[in-house]
Amino acid sequence: MRQLSLVALAAVMASAAPVVAQELPGNGVSVSPIKGSPANAWFQHMVVQLGLEALGYDVQETLEADFPAVHLAVASGDADYTFNHWKPLHNGFFDKSGGEAVMTRVNASITGAGQGYFIDKKTAEEHGIKDIGQLQDPAVSAIFDSDGDGRANLSGCNPGWGCELAIEKHLDDYDLRETVQHDQGSYFAIMADTITRYNEGGSILYYTWTPNWISDVLVPGNDVVQVGVPTDGEFDAGFAVNDVYIVANNDFLEENQAAARFFKLVKIPIAAVNAAQVKLRDGENTLEDFRRHAEDWVEENQAEFDGWVTEAAKAN
Repeated sequence: MRQLSLVALAAVMASAAPVVAQELPGNGVSVSPIKGSPANAWFQHMVVQLGLEALGYDVQETLEADFPAVHLAVASGDADYTFNHWKPLHNGFFDKSGGEAVMTRVNASITGAGQGYFIDKKTAEEHGIKDIGQLQDPAVSAIFDSDGDGRANLSGCNPGWGCELAIEKHLDDYDLRETVQHDQGSYFAIMADTITRYNEGGSILYYTWTPNWISDVLVPGNDVVQVGVPTDGEFDAGFAVNDVYIVANNDFLEENQAAARFFKLVKIPIAAVNAAQVKLRDGENTLEDFRRHAEDWVEENQAEFDGWVTEAAKAN
């Protein structure tokens, strides 16, 4: 069992008295995870899956859906948990699905996830662009026109992710409807075109977030700069910094104290998630790859991981 050392396994066994392996707290319990459609959430889900397996749980195939449906599935019990809830970005999805009456934000296991708008550094410096409000000027917005309609093409956010709501609000709040087109659909396909356009010398305008591999390719401060929303004071990105939570169904948490405790203990540095995104970008994008990325991280942090599992096993 690669994800749990022999020493930790012995501690789990001893924690409840003289027990045998089949009496691990999760024995006989099937667990159903769910994640959003972007592939870059696989890493953290696999880390949690390894921990639940070490506790004896039978982790089923991870479901995938857009974020409103992710929250509805956890709320209804169609899925048991997700490690894909961004607070505050997904607050509306959480509340509209029943909120704390049916599910719990157990733990902010990844912290400091940022979002924002970026343009290529050359264009920013040449035209003095610092915020998206400047795109009200048709002459400025036309610089980022890639389809010939005179409007700036903003490589934006997929419907159902949550970030698209903030972008759409900005387009209204800053009177950008006539000069900016919000390109939506398949985010990473759109961004592939954006990167190609940049490499060919074109001006680019896009939304992205961390953890993600985009900023490993279009490096802030080198290739691109972040632009905010109009403000009279300090820089305002227009998006709140988010924490990524494990959210679980309340009935599941009540019935599975070991899993609940493990969820509470998990902490993954954002740098580790970013490193996994680079591997994803480089073509390591199968379920086997995602599991291996998680196993490698666990092996590098074995003592801490084993401590989570050992403590969680005592909760039942």
